[in-house]
Amino acid sequence: MTGPLTGFKVIDLSQVVSGPMGTMVLADQGADVIKVEPQGMGDVTRVPRFWHNGIAAFYANVNRNKRAITLDLRQHEGRDVVLDLCVDADVFVQNFRPGAVDRLGVGYEDVKAVNPDIIYVSITGFGPDGPYSGRPVLDPVIQGNTGMISRQLNPEIPFPDLVRNLVADKSTSFLLAQAATAALLARERGAGGQHIEIPMLDATMYFFWPDGMMDHTMLHEDVLPGVLLSTVYNLTECADGKIVYFAISDPQRHGLFRALKRPELIDDERFATLEAVSQPENFAALGAVLAESFPNFTVEEILERLVAEDVPSGPVLDADEVFADDQVRHNETLITWEHPEAGPIRQPRHPVRFSGTAVDQHWTVSAPSADTEAVLLELGRSPDQVAALRDAGVIP
Repeated sequence: MTGPLTGFKVIDLSQVVSGPMGTMVLADQGADVIKVEPQGMGDVTRVPRFWHNGIAAFYANVNRNKRAITLDLRQHEGRDVVLDLCVDADVFVQNFRPGAVDRLGVGYEDVKAVNPDIIYVSITGFGPDGPYSGRPVLDPVIQGNTGMISRQLNPEIPFPDLVRNLVADKSTSFLLAQAATAALLARERGAGGQHIEIPMLDATMYFFWPDGMMDHTMLHEDVLPGVLLSTVYNLTECADGKIVYFAISDPQRHGLFRALKRPELIDDERFATLEAVSQPENFAALGAVLAESFPNFTVEEILERLVAEDVPSGPVLDADEVFADDQVRHNETLITWEHPEAGPIRQPRHPVRFSGTAVDQHWTVSAPSADTEAVLLELGRSPDQVAALRDAGVIP
């Protein structure tokens, strides 16, 4: 496999999504990622749901292109294997609760002792210390703590709701991938190794803030009010279904009026400019006009007119319709590949296109502990030593 991170080695002790998806990005870009899983089921995403012949969809979607080994880190022999893996590694990632890796003997100071140049990444829920640091955390908890849930408010259903996917975990994962590569770049320029701390609370707030907290950004008492995107983002009802559109500029809004055969609205002083529409009373009045106009068109009719007017718009596809979408097919966004045990697997390809370090992927998802013996032999363990580790229960 080739890519911009070919030749870099990553040791991944993380579980679920906040770490694994980020290390999958590194693997997709060419890094050799060795995923260390606990005895038993392994990573909890291996739960047999959407599962076939030992491979679960959830696990595959955040752990492809990694090598999977199983170790009992409660035994010193298991810890020693991890430290041996770190000797020539570039990045180490873990998302245990604060203090857990130190008790296991694979904390930053332990790993730094065998490899001072390593980039050690610690993901925590709320941070390494503080009043909440010891609490268990999953994605929806962070959504609640950042105010995100309160902004998922459909005016037609007046109570807040979760974002119904792992937005906190995934935003943290992407920040992990960026931070690790930034630290690798700094190391190449002489900065050496370092410890990176990424609290999910902070990462999710960073992700959510630009649009989600506009009304809490400017603190002067004379700030001009506006309309939050959370109140603008809505599905639009047409004669035979729903569409999505978003007219953010004056030319786009004027194009919207023409598409709806309401050109006279362009000269209405309430709706002519973005500043005017931003006034709450004008925004509400325009909403009423649009709500009575869209049902005069079918989805096909209005989308054709909106596209002709250069207004951002599109259909509301269900999951099955996504696969037939013209642009998705043109981009080859989704790839179907053959797993030797699980059969055909469909996934999105790595989306970034590098002109000089193109990613030439091989597609793999390892079964639990599939690569344990091979990795141990690479470390210099003899077959007899591997057998002894197995007899001791350090490996399965």
